[in-house]
Amino acid sequence: MQLALETVLRRDRLIVASALAVIAALAWAYLLWLAADMDMNGMDMSEFRMVPAGIGMMAPAAAPWSAVEFAFVFVMWAAMMIGMMAPSAAPMILMYARVVRQRKDTSQPFAATGWFAAGYLLAWAGFSLAATVIQWLLERQALLDARMTSANIWLGAAVLIAAGVYQWTPIKNACLAQCQTPLGFLMSHGGFRSDVRGCVHLGFLHGIYCVGCCWVLMALLFVVGVMNVLWIAILALLVLLEKVAPWGKWIARIAGVVCIAAGAWMVLASYSEEPLISLVSLTSAA
Repeated sequence: MQLALETVLRRDRLIVASALAVIAALAWAYLLWLAADMDMNGMDMSEFRMVPAGIGMMAPAAAPWSAVEFAFVFVMWAAMMIGMMAPSAAPMILMYARVVRQRKDTSQPFAATGWFAAGYLLAWAGFSLAATVIQWLLERQALLDARMTSANIWLGAAVLIAAGVYQWTPIKNACLAQCQTPLGFLMSHGGFRSDVRGCVHLGFLHGIYCVGCCWVLMALLFVVGVMNVLWIAILALLVLLEKVAPWGKWIARIAGVVCIAAGAWMVLASYSEEPLISLVSLTSAA
């Protein structure tokens, strides 16, 4: 029995990696379920809006949000952030798990890895709450359509250009640097923590840096469609490459240039006399 327990402890990184994979898979399964539920196959939804509940729930477009709808939208955003960010957070969490195992038999063991992960996810829960409020405000101003996609070309262009510019800013670079070097982040913020409160705070702080690095990319979902699964996957891949690829800084900047060009194209298209297809329409169809 003792030998079996020691074997499990030696494989704790595999256990943590499997747990992260299961959590991410469940989040993606939930998003796919919501996306399938919201696919109305061309039905006229001009008088209604879809509620991301997975049970075909709709509400009149002009009706105010209920507390239940607010909760469903928050859960949608939270699941989306877990699915998108869990892969890129894995290197940091796995490194923490390895050090926790090494200190397990010492007089001052570190707090369990789960507390660090909980602090990280808490930061993204805060972002999800803010995104829910922003979505509510945009819908109140009729700036989102029934499928939670930008209904205003100027809003879409502004978000794209702002996102592109942000990718080149010092704050983006600073936050990305903290996400790219897990050990450097820990050493610059007091190292590992033995108490639960300190461990949660450390995870939360790492999550805040990740929010600072990626929030503008998440804002693009208001342009391409909040529940557009293809673009959710593309943005998740972009976030992962920014953080783990050796040239992640330049990937971020190239993405910024693409966003600025797309935003400028939308502006030019709005002035053109020729019937051009907008970027919003293309991404919604995808």
